[in-house]
Amino acid sequence: MNNIQLKMKLLEGIFGVCRLSSEDNIPHWCLQSEIYSITKTKDELSILCDLKFIPQGIKCEKPWKALKVEGPLDFALIGILSTISTLLAKNSISIFAISTYDTDYILVKEKDMDNAIKVLSNEGYIIK
Repeated sequence: MNNIQLKMKLLEGIFGVCRLSSEDNIPHWCLQSEIYSITKTKDELSILCDLKFIPQGIKCEKPWKALKVEGPLDFALIGILSTISTLLAKNSISIFAISTYDTDYILVKEKDMDNAIKVLSNEGYIIK
């Protein structure tokens, strides 16, 4: 691991990653979630939010749990997300990552979260 001992927090909730058409407006249902992420490109509208707010019939990959890297992180720090994703990939754990101005969020399939926590803890990450 790098020289910084990173702390991570397991967040409450179970999340879904939805794909809507790039023509769609941002739906009101995602805004009810305590944590949500919206990305729009010419190809799609992608939304991450708490699974309990996602209506039936929406194309959605689920269930995900989230680890938050305790921040804020300095923009000068290099390789944080890369190191975490490499550790998990070496253990056949797929991730969905989101970065904000202050920190990174690592989403792992619910069935893999216990193993992800074990892998990261064994590498010196502090997870609460």
